Amino acid sequence: MTRTIRLTMAQALTRYLAAQMTEIDGERLPIFGGVWAIFGHGNVAGLGEALWQERARLPTFRAHNEQAMAHAAIAYAKANMRRRFMAATTSIGPGATNLVTAAALAHVNRLPVLLLPGDVFAGRIPDPVLQQVEDFGDGTVSANDCFRPVSRYFDRITRPEQIVPALARAMQVLTDPAECGPVTLALCQDVQAEAYDYPESFFAERLWTPRRPRPDRDELKAAAAALKTAKKPLIVAGGGVLYSGASEELARFSQATGVPVCETQGGKSALPDDAALNMAAVGVTGTEAANRLAAEADLVLAVGTRLQDFTTGSWALFGAQEKTIVGLNVQPFDAGKHRALPLVADAREGLTELAQAIGGWKAPESWTANAKAGKAEWRGQADKATAAGNAALPSDAQVIGAVQRALGADVVLLHAAGGLPGELHKLWRAGSPGSYHAEYGYSCMGYEIAGGLGAKMARPDKEVVVMVGDGSYLMLNSEIATSVMLGLKLTIVLLDNRGFGCINRLQNATGGESFNNLLKDARHETLPEIDFVRHAASMGAIAVKAASIAELETALAQAKANSRTTVVVIDTDPLASTGAGGAWWDVAVPEVSARAEVRTARAHYDERRKQQRIGE
Repeated sequence: MTRTIRLTMAQALTRYLAAQMTEIDGERLPIFGGVWAIFGHGNVAGLGEALWQERARLPTFRAHNEQAMAHAAIAYAKANMRRRFMAATTSIGPGATNLVTAAALAHVNRLPVLLLPGDVFAGRIPDPVLQQVEDFGDGTVSANDCFRPVSRYFDRITRPEQIVPALARAMQVLTDPAECGPVTLALCQDVQAEAYDYPESFFAERLWTPRRPRPDRDELKAAAAALKTAKKPLIVAGGGVLYSGASEELARFSQATGVPVCETQGGKSALPDDAALNMAAVGVTGTEAANRLAAEADLVLAVGTRLQDFTTGSWALFGAQEKTIVGLNVQPFDAGKHRALPLVADAREGLTELAQAIGGWKAPESWTANAKAGKAEWRGQADKATAAGNAALPSDAQVIGAVQRALGADVVLLHAAGGLPGELHKLWRAGSPGSYHAEYGYSCMGYEIAGGLGAKMARPDKEVVVMVGDGSYLMLNSEIATSVMLGLKLTIVLLDNRGFGCINRLQNATGGESFNNLLKDARHETLPEIDFVRHAASMGAIAVKAASIAELETALAQAKANSRTTVVVIDTDPLASTGAGGAWWDVAVPEVSARAEVRTARAHYDERRKQQRIGE
């Protein structure tokens, strides 16, 4: 006879989560680092009570904003290279829909997070319940249906026994290297409290280890044959290299073959910046060293990258008439993009077997030497851009240089939307794998501080440095208080250009007048004088204002010694950006406009579109 234990659905859920394990560097660890929770009527009585019972094995963390706590959970998973992750629970209604943006972010970036929003009463007696969304034509719809397009797996738990197959499927998705992404289990609030006789075996510890698919023999043979005929090969390293733990294999492959490597935003720090054949950033925010090679490459080995628009320069960057793309990716959807020869495999296993398949083949020495010369030239340009200056309003690049000089390459550098991702992708010199943490797949303003909190939870031994603009800071800054409350120190560099400087520059570049981006160009009666120092200090942070690059470096040196979160504010130039590097990006310009500047920009746009390699 099957032994059972009578629990509520919520108690069964939390007990199950606490029993799931992983192994990292020989150490057995809970795969869930904890649960972020903001309680309301839709989850406090059911899931809240269950989390209290499991608090020793499954810690619960309180945040100030639902979107932010999910960002922290997602950053935790990213910093753990998807080997460990977290859950987040909210009440029904606005608490739940506040998670949707974070779900989309995790979906785009292929990152695991378990979302547990409260839902309507399955019994429908309290109907409409507080915060319930009513559909006039469909009685089964709730606000949580918003999660369907941004979840890798979605389920609504309307009976207590449904949690058994739902959690099994959730874990399969969260741990699968190809399917990985957000899982949403919408928990009907009456069902959370209903009891069921669950089999005891459901709560036995289970160990989850990464699946590492090896390449198909025929695909491997085709990829090796293509590589051995290449005269100008280039590797594009994406985030999959990091998630696979394939940095050493990538370094060995590049060194043995002489093939230069460039990195996407997600793949940056796959190799240390000082690796001889690391050309660093590629694409719209790329270095001249990388983009020059990309324009000439006759073979592109795309490893663990989804080849998104910024990487390919809207598919105008990879310009060789005759070229082959080899898509080494664990997800077939990505491996076959742009008519690539697919090599469906784990990055580490794929690189190892591809190296064996090509034997002692090497790229032409002239191509390798050309790459090294280009890197040296780019380094000189980058040094000029990041050098200290005496301008009243320094550029983002000069701030980046100051942060790098003061804190070195061993920190975890975290950023997201705005102008900083472009400058950091080109200019930041990353050290060890995973030391560069960018959220630029969804480019979500407000990720930065919450993400920094999650990264620090994952890597408490590291100095976590968050670089954020004033626009993103004002959108979502509340987890400064959480970082102080939890004793998780962050160093936050806040660049104040008084508005959305990045989009203002894009607006100007497409012929538009500065309008509604910088505060001074938005409708106003009085321009706000925001005191970011006092604001951050009010949440418990140490906060200072740096009046110059020299003061910034001094403040950062002090921040490194501080015991709690420190915010350093510096005013910056909203118009300045690094001219060197970069590539064209397809941003549609109006065909008709009263402005001559827009008409000129449209003519330039039409010319650049001719360089797109459609269908290649």
